[in-house]
Amino acid sequence: MRVLLVGAGGVGEAIVSIATKNDPDAQWLERMIVCDYNVKRAELVVAEFSDARLTAEEIDASKKSQIIALAKKYDVDFIMNACDPIFNMPIFGAALETGAKYMDMAMSMSFRDKEDPYGTIGVKLGDVQYAQHDLWVEKNNLALCGSGVEPGMVNVFARYALDHLFDEIHELNVRDADNMEVEGIDIAFGFSIWTTIEECLNPPIIWEKERGWYVTESFSEPEIFRFPEPVGDQEVINIEHEEVLMFPRYFEDKGLKRVTFKFGVDKDMRRVLKILEALGLTSTDMVKVKGVEVSPREVVAVCSPNPAKLGDRMKGQLSAGLWVKGRKNGMERSVYIYQLVDNEDCMKKYGSQAVVAQTAVGPVIMMELLSKGIWEGIGVLGPENFPAEPFMQRLPGYGFPSNMMEMDSEYKKAIDDKAFKQGF
Repeated sequence: MRVLLVGAGGVGEAIVSIATKNDPDAQWLERMIVCDYNVKRAELVVAEFSDARLTAEEIDASKKSQIIALAKKYDVDFIMNACDPIFNMPIFGAALETGAKYMDMAMSMSFRDKEDPYGTIGVKLGDVQYAQHDLWVEKNNLALCGSGVEPGMVNVFARYALDHLFDEIHELNVRDADNMEVEGIDIAFGFSIWTTIEECLNPPIIWEKERGWYVTESFSEPEIFRFPEPVGDQEVINIEHEEVLMFPRYFEDKGLKRVTFKFGVDKDMRRVLKILEALGLTSTDMVKVKGVEVSPREVVAVCSPNPAKLGDRMKGQLSAGLWVKGRKNGMERSVYIYQLVDNEDCMKKYGSQAVVAQTAVGPVIMMELLSKGIWEGIGVLGPENFPAEPFMQRLPGYGFPSNMMEMDSEYKKAIDDKAFKQGF
């Protein structure tokens, strides 16, 4: 595979690290062109790994023509989008035009209803990309969208649950939280500042079989979810996320009744986000400051501590996973399939903090599977459209094993009783 990696930020750098370290003999990765609008950043990433397969280039991801030119220059067959989703459509369009396969970790952006943002759905995440599905099929090409950790890895978990753990799936509920602390910083973004603002302050979306998709207020429906130790009990709230838009497309005819996404945003961070919103500092509209046009959100991002550079000061673990409810052998069943990662381990293995490394490992595994022809497909698809087993089998080898907790249910009681009676 010859990859054009667009974006050499924290996740882009982690993709380079994970790919080169797990494929040192070039079994599937033939070449990777590392591109960024800041070419010095791309050059630093390439120099860091001293791998002959890596080349640095300058690119403006908002310019489709530049992406096409680089893709043709290096005859790439795969374009990996490691940029903020505001750049999705130029990169997505360039891949379609060149014939290269495409992958991103967050789908095309949503746009809230201007009149009634918390009561009426506007343009949903992924709508613009899904609308081009037939065109990608016509071109016999693949756009594998939403392929990070959430969405991405949890989509694979959902497919695995359907194929191996349940006879019917009724609910798919993504649950994510951590116990991270950043030394010397009271308020720190753990991931892309731009993306965090976008998904936390946009109207959260929920899907129900009888109602379809609907939006709620920001930070709605708080609940305490018991994550695996040492993360433990954490309060999670609704936020906007792609899985709620992706899962019904594949699982609706398989018994699905409800999809939610809840994330552990601590109360101090919620307060900060609401203050930024009230002051207009989360807006992406350009404003003039002393004759210079700037985006308020970009100013916040530039002035805040860079999440990708906080790894050495972060301590703790995070749990990303999927709470699945359904039926097995005629009984109600409930499981949490998850990945628990430790920040210090991620720093030692790949030189990236936990959120960044966990986001990057899924795309690298998926690139390997596509390169080897283990995953095949055409159109605009999500990871749930592919067999889960090859991905799940590779997670331990990459240093990110998955785990499962059996939650309280009829099924758990039955298997616990059976184990007790058998003397286990």
